[in-house]
Amino acid sequence: MTGTKKDNYYAILMAGGIGSRFWPASKASNPKQFIDILGVGETLFQATFRRLSKLIPMENIYVLTNKKYVDIIRDQVPQIKEEQVVAEPEMRNTAPSILLGALKIYDKNPKALTVVAPSDHWIKEEDKFLEAIQEAFNNVEHNDKLVTLGIEPAYPNTGYGYIKYDKEDQESLKKVDAFIEKPSEKKAKQFIEAGNYAWNAGIFIWSAKFIIESFKKYLPDTFHVLDKGKKKWNTPEEEKFIEANYSKTSNISIDYAILEKSDAVFVIPVSFNWSDLGTWSSVQAELPSDEENNTTINCRFLAENSENNIVSTIDKKIVVLKGLSDYIVVEDKDILMIVPKSEEQQIKQLREKVMKDFGEDLG
Repeated sequence: MTGTKKDNYYAILMAGGIGSRFWPASKASNPKQFIDILGVGETLFQATFRRLSKLIPMENIYVLTNKKYVDIIRDQVPQIKEEQVVAEPEMRNTAPSILLGALKIYDKNPKALTVVAPSDHWIKEEDKFLEAIQEAFNNVEHNDKLVTLGIEPAYPNTGYGYIKYDKEDQESLKKVDAFIEKPSEKKAKQFIEAGNYAWNAGIFIWSAKFIIESFKKYLPDTFHVLDKGKKKWNTPEEEKFIEANYSKTSNISIDYAILEKSDAVFVIPVSFNWSDLGTWSSVQAELPSDEENNTTINCRFLAENSENNIVSTIDKKIVVLKGLSDYIVVEDKDILMIVPKSEEQQIKQLREKVMKDFGEDLG
């Protein structure tokens, strides 16, 4: 392949999730990555695509998504080509979708270096993020390494997985000792004190060639299912092959399938401001609040004797609160939800009850 070094840079954007913890603003028909959840003028998907296109040629950014979101993606990023959007016929977790993207990219360019990133994360310091991706690309260009970015923890968060790395390693790229599931608060505090743990952001960098080889070694059944389509990638026959075979792959995450088995996994600890925006409270942490710590999104707001609320509406609706504190108030065209902040983990269950009682289309 001729051209600049950046012609070998590719990205896989993971854009198939539902975002049910942001219901009712986020629904299965229009999940959080495709809405302006922060009220900043662009959706999380648009922000992620724009951010990566500063480093990666736009035509090299591939989107792995559910087939029902294809039209939304094309509407939000009109310049994206049809072949760059890979529609999964059903949800199968991250491992098979990442392999699918890697096989498609490798067919295009055997020298491809690839970043895999969720499309619904919020990163303020974009330059620092891109510097870290560039460093990772430099490390995997001539080395068989699987690299992840680890966010240096700001506090003992119990909602994230953690990455333990070698404390004595003085290099910026450090060998991963272990991936750890979401810990208890006690454990999370111990991780912070130890100083060699990072939040697992789900951002990965590797060569397309090596991740495919890793699948062949550690998840051979899924590899062989999709490898049968190697003559069909990037052709009119690709979609038909995926429809017929994708359900035969393993429903497993990339962490379990590959990263926890490989001895070639490394982490770059980074300190830029990052959030996976997993809850309404995490959104509040990223936005300005008034003097009473009320955070508002897409609304005009009047409050008396009300504090620590999160209020999100559509169409700049006027919201008046009196004597209400520590609540989440979210409105969309069909639903108004008012829930204590202390019970926001119950939102997923509330969504399921509404879908059962009033109809699937409301979830």
